[in-house]
Amino acid sequence: MTAESQSLAAELASLDRSGTPPHDIEAEQSVLSAILLSEKALYGVVIAGQLRPEDFYRPQHAAIYDAMLALYNSGEPIDSLLLKEQLRRDSKLEEAGGEVMIDSLAAAAPAAANVRNYAKIVREQALLRRLLRSTFEIQEAVNSRDGEARDLVERAEMSILEVARDDAQKDFLQVGEMLGREIDRMEALSRGERPNGGTPSGFVDLDAVTGGFQPGNLIIIAARPSMGKSALVTNMAENAAVGEGKPVALFSLEMSEAELAQRFVASQSGTRGDQLRKGQVKAERWPRILHACERLTAAPLFVDDTSDIGIMEIRAKARRLHQKLRNQDGTGGLGLIIVDYLQLMRADHRYDSRVEQVGQMSRGLKILARELEVPVIALSQLSRAVETRTDKRPILSDLRESGQIEQDADMVMFIYRDDYYDKESERGGIAELIISKHRNGQLATVDLAFQPAYPRFTSVSRETDRVD
Repeated sequence: MTAESQSLAAELASLDRSGTPPHDIEAEQSVLSAILLSEKALYGVVIAGQLRPEDFYRPQHAAIYDAMLALYNSGEPIDSLLLKEQLRRDSKLEEAGGEVMIDSLAAAAPAAANVRNYAKIVREQALLRRLLRSTFEIQEAVNSRDGEARDLVERAEMSILEVARDDAQKDFLQVGEMLGREIDRMEALSRGERPNGGTPSGFVDLDAVTGGFQPGNLIIIAARPSMGKSALVTNMAENAAVGEGKPVALFSLEMSEAELAQRFVASQSGTRGDQLRKGQVKAERWPRILHACERLTAAPLFVDDTSDIGIMEIRAKARRLHQKLRNQDGTGGLGLIIVDYLQLMRADHRYDSRVEQVGQMSRGLKILARELEVPVIALSQLSRAVETRTDKRPILSDLRESGQIEQDADMVMFIYRDDYYDKESERGGIAELIISKHRNGQLATVDLAFQPAYPRFTSVSRETDRVD
């Protein structure tokens, strides 16, 4: 780590055009002296997760702190004599400034009680240096034209995000805190409320099983072609945004914005999709269409129909929109992200296999869900193996490039329509939504009514919805 700190300091010294990179030598010395004065000071710094050897600007200080951590981890006390011996064992005493440096630190008398404040200063200066290095690397990439402009923007955003994430510190929660939050959530649910919560699908029977799509979850919805995958998620987007006022980001890699607009209007107004496409709308239907347009216009529903898009760009765009929608107190933001569909996403890198490529995409979507604490729904294809069986209801192994997708997903749902295979089926007009994986809940099959002319799904208990 000392070598890394030395390399970082040298690199920053050369790249900083305006002078010395951000640092505070006095704060660094105060941290080290406070630890020598009372090793309990180190407990405060380590337990708070505030400081690492590479956060020190001076390589000598980084080497000394690294040796202190070695003593701490081995259960030995920390004093100047043992510290010198540890540095000798590591062949780093001279690199750390020799015995003179250790003696001078031991002779200083900072207030050990203030060690966390000193550590905070050191940490902040280190963060500024990382930011400086990141911006320099971005500048170098731009000057060398190392990639297309769009790729450079994505890399720049990811680079800055890594600096921010590096500074983010998530500490342990005492079980009591966790239980308190969960009890509050369960009580709110029992009152019919939706705490922080689950973004509803809008289908009452499905929401009764799932409690809504939970923040941080990746939900995979898969089916064979023509089962209504896109129709289902566009309905979910409408239900969340129009019905619940939850902001929704829909990435449509398959359908254009014009096609989506037609679907939204058809579904919301109860007008046949083919009538809208052909312009064969009767005069008496226009009030319903205009009313549907008003509801859609007022809804926080955001669509991106970029067909050639990769996981980095999806994450970057979702992150920007999420931050734009956040309130000053940190609440708000997106309530749902939908990607239609997984296998159409562009590969950001070369992979040895298609399975590895799709796996990296699903992993990226799971990271996005956790990062923003927003449920992410991704559509996925099924393999043709389904068609070779007598019972064509999908199972988990039917997921195309399935291994990593199944592992990353918190929930996997399949759409199955018996009347697709048997036109005389007694279950005509019924779609089975088969929940085959549910990390935090029960497995179930939920029936939905499918109206392909619109196209839309409705809860079976709400088949009285008016359609013409």
